[in-house]
Amino acid sequence: MSRILPLSELAVGQRLRLMRVEGGQRLQRRLLALGLSIGREVELVQRRGGGVVLASGGNRVALGEGVAHRLFAEVLD
Repeated sequence: MSRILPLSELAVGQRLRLMRVEGGQRLQRRLLALGLSIGREVELVQRRGGGVVLASGGNRVALGEGVAHRLFAEVLD
């Protein structure tokens, strides 16, 4: 069974499945507008300071440190 961790604790190059958002409706709507929904598979492609860059379906999305701490994912093999 995989552990669910915040994006801020995961390594570059890992394939992930987004599992949980610890934030309000505003954050959830913002992530959805960026194409990031629960169950979506993404790859962590870069770290930028405390933030991360995710790739999914040919798109890249940069998330700041605060969001990276509140978005949780499981690592896919």
